[in-house]
This record gives sequence, structure tokens and C-alpha cells, in this order.
Amino acid sequence: MHPPRFYIRAMRYLILSALLATPAFADPSVIENVSARQTGETWRFDVTIRHPDTGWDHYADGWRVLDMNGQELGMRVLHHPHETEQPFTRSLSGVVIPEGVGQVQIQARCNVDGWNSDATVVTLE
Repeated sequence: MHPPRFYIRAMRYLILSALLATPAFADPSVIENVSARQTGETWRFDVTIRHPDTGWDHYADGWRVLDMNGQELGMRVLHHPHETEQPFTRSLSGVVIPEGVGQVQIQARCNVDGWNSDATVVTLE
């Protein structure tokens, strides 16, 4: 026995409504440039990020320094949107890099989409 025609139409309407109501994911926060320099026993990172910030509802809200195993070594929280300043550069000082580590990863985040799955590898010199 086939379901009634109105049931099929109702199900199509519900599925279409659910798909249209699903939020669209915006472009991820992208790291465009990283400068790393050692200052004594710690490191300073200057990171340039691009993200299509739209205001407080959706903006790049941080970046972090990770070792090559994914362990966080430092994090810079971004406390406000930068919709009129793209790309923008922010710094983080005092990052302790374990002895013998020659590369780190920089990973950006936004308050809607979370951490970008892509990280930028930086060779420390």
C-alpha cells in the first residue's frame, strides 16, 4: 500500500524546509603570514589572518601555536571583530617552545565555524 499523496508532499516540504533552514558555513579564518622570532628563552609570533568578519555574530576570535603533535603551546584570543581591517595582524609573546622543536603549527578560529582544519607550519630558526 502506498502512502497518501498529501503525506508525500508534506514530507517533501519538511525536508526542503530543514535544508533551507540549515545555516551556511562561511569561509574559515585563513592565516596569510606568520613571523616568529626568539626573544631570550621565549618566542614572539606575529600572525596575519583574513576572515570575512560580519560583526559580533561572526568573526575571527583567536589563533594558537601548536607543536607538530597538536599540543597547544600558546593562544591569542581576539576579543572583537575586524570587519573593516582585513587582513589584520596580531602578536603573541612569551611562547615557550620546548628544546629541540624546529617547527610549530599556527591554527586560526572563528566564533561560528570553530578551528580551521588547516594549520600553517612554521619553521623556527
